[in-house]
Amino acid sequence: MKVAVFGRFYNKTTTTSVETLFNYLLKKDFDAYIETEFSNLIKCESKNKKDYSSFKTFDTLDQTFDLLVSVGGDGTILRAITFVKDLGIPIIGINTGRLGFLATIQVNQIEKAIQDIIDGNYKISERSLLSIETSPENEDIKSLNFALNEIAVSRKNTTSMITVETYLDGEYLTSYWSDGLIVSTPTGSTGYSLSCGGPVITPSTNSFALTPIAPHNLSARPLILPDSTEIQLKVDGREEQHLVSLDSRIATLDNGTIIKIKKADFKIKMIDLLDESFLVTLRKKLLWGEDNRN
Repeated sequence: MKVAVFGRFYNKTTTTSVETLFNYLLKKDFDAYIETEFSNLIKCESKNKKDYSSFKTFDTLDQTFDLLVSVGGDGTILRAITFVKDLGIPIIGINTGRLGFLATIQVNQIEKAIQDIIDGNYKISERSLLSIETSPENEDIKSLNFALNEIAVSRKNTTSMITVETYLDGEYLTSYWSDGLIVSTPTGSTGYSLSCGGPVITPSTNSFALTPIAPHNLSARPLILPDSTEIQLKVDGREEQHLVSLDSRIATLDNGTIIKIKKADFKIKMIDLLDESFLVTLRKKLLWGEDNRN
């Protein structure tokens, strides 16, 4: 099995995870590749780097890879999809971060998780993405114009609100007076959108959520809409520019830029082990059911 390993940071938890993962990959004779920058980080930080000298490195992926293992938190998986793109390579996340809705494998579960994958004891969860186009075009966005969690517009270099003029399938919805607006996928509903009061959406739901950020329109509430909807945004404000973020990637746009957001034409495949599910993750991460009355 040909596997890619990706990570961004190297701390105490990462060290244990990497060593456990790499030793098991060696034991099971995987054809393992480490992302080049992560490999360089390991060489600088790891005391056992010689044990993994047989592993090759990669800068880009192709369809010959069977699996990508992300070592980090949910943010690391969001970066990993920029390598996977539309190749259809399944992703599994080892959690060395905090909450971990996407990266759900704990350090003590690594060997069992890899063995379950070898044995076929898993299922694939396909996750919808958002794509974005701007007029005029922005080169930073054009090169990687998709997001797994959310696309958000927000103010820049000002404490003043911005106005986000919003259209759904060409029909005017409203103009949000706010710090910004989040367009979230079901996967992203447990991220930035949730922290701004947005709803939790189960991953297989064919919906997106519009969640205003600190709206001054006090009646403004999150809105669920079909994922077939094309969303058009235009920002105005006291400053001449605003920010647009695609997951953790940020670009600057001039006010008045037309932003079109819709469902991407490909999906990301996440591996779900059979003893895990989104509902189990919700209970664990959000402490649902921890009330003594339950």
